[in-house]
Amino acid sequence: MNTAKHLKIDGKKFRSLKDLKAIIKARDIRLKPGPELFTGTQAKTPPISIDIPNIDTYTGNDEDLFKAAMADVIPVSGKKLVEKKGPGAKPVEREIDDEDDRCLLYLKRLVTRGEGFCVADTPEYIEGRGYMVNPEIVRNLRQGDFSIQAHIDLHGFGVIDAKKAFDRFMKESLSIGRRAVLVVHGRGLSSPKEPVLKTNVQKWLSRGSYRKWIMAFTSARSIDGGAGATYVLLRHRPFRQRSGKKNQ
Repeated sequence: MNTAKHLKIDGKKFRSLKDLKAIIKARDIRLKPGPELFTGTQAKTPPISIDIPNIDTYTGNDEDLFKAAMADVIPVSGKKLVEKKGPGAKPVEREIDDEDDRCLLYLKRLVTRGEGFCVADTPEYIEGRGYMVNPEIVRNLRQGDFSIQAHIDLHGFGVIDAKKAFDRFMKESLSIGRRAVLVVHGRGLSSPKEPVLKTNVQKWLSRGSYRKWIMAFTSARSIDGGAGATYVLLRHRPFRQRSGKKNQ
């Protein structure tokens, strides 16, 4: 099969670029010069000559090679210098030797950035674990390792209405097979004694009819409401305590 490509000029066929080169030379075809980079009296800047060692034969270290390559580079100075920082860049903080100053620094980080805060370290933290549930499951739930599939907000409800809404939410979650849900109840700081809704939610989860469906529950992370909300991890089947088996 003939794979050669033909070029047709003035009715003649040419088989290679060599023939085309001969035509261009015979007709004295010249390329037009490109636009001048500089006009007027502005002089052209001669190219910078940098003596860079041969990489193939260079035996020095990378630092010397870099310095040789950057020898003629002029640093940007004055107002032309723009310093950019990444979106997650944090200010550099010096090490503090004094114990009191270090405590103040940690307190500042806690207030401004929330660093070092753990709900589990506060008196408001609550948690519960179902029958024969590995304590590691509770730790994973507390850390937010389970994806929350639904939530209910009980703010503004009285105890009776909150129980009705809680029952509807739990029955719906169990019927469609949800595993991890969030119950928002508030911290109850305005209550004269103990948080009303929070205390009742804990009671419904640990003592009510839903306890056989509960694998674990813990106070939520700060991002999900902290001590004012509770993670709940549900079972696929209810647990029967006496026989140690799950109902089918």
